[in-house]
Amino acid sequence: MANLDTTAHAFIEMAHRIVWASVATVDRQGRPRSRILHPYWSWSQEQLTGWIATSPTPLKLAHIERSPFASVTYWGANTDTCTADCSVEWIFDDETRIRVWDMFKSAPPPVGYDPAVVPPWRDGPTSTEFAAWRLAPWRLRVMPGTVLTQQVGEILTWRAA
Repeated sequence: MANLDTTAHAFIEMAHRIVWASVATVDRQGRPRSRILHPYWSWSQEQLTGWIATSPTPLKLAHIERSPFASVTYWGANTDTCTADCSVEWIFDDETRIRVWDMFKSAPPPVGYDPAVVPPWRDGPTSTEFAAWRLAPWRLRVMPGTVLTQQVGEILTWRAA
């Protein structure tokens, strides 16, 4: 099992290159539900944190209330894949929403974008239509596509204690 520092760096590099992720939550009947979202990941030398700018729809609110977890998976055209299984926390306070908004707006492409281009968010980060998810991974898996296509490379896996 790889250490968190090595795995987190490899995960961020791959995730930010691929950009879009399939994010699965669980509905009230215990069934999985996936959607495509655009997470941003940050590393603080000890902790990997993911951020997703999103709208607090009744469906998402109900899913996270019932089961505050998500599985975030990226898949690239070259068959690179990485997954973060995470706890999820809704963020509604203005200070953090503004910070998340600015984080996405100031990040370099391809992961950076102006959230104001999303129609429900045109009123800015303090709009009732804008919220964020804070993701705290307990498991990471990073697999370069070359492991499958050329039997070259290494699968990195990390799990919290």
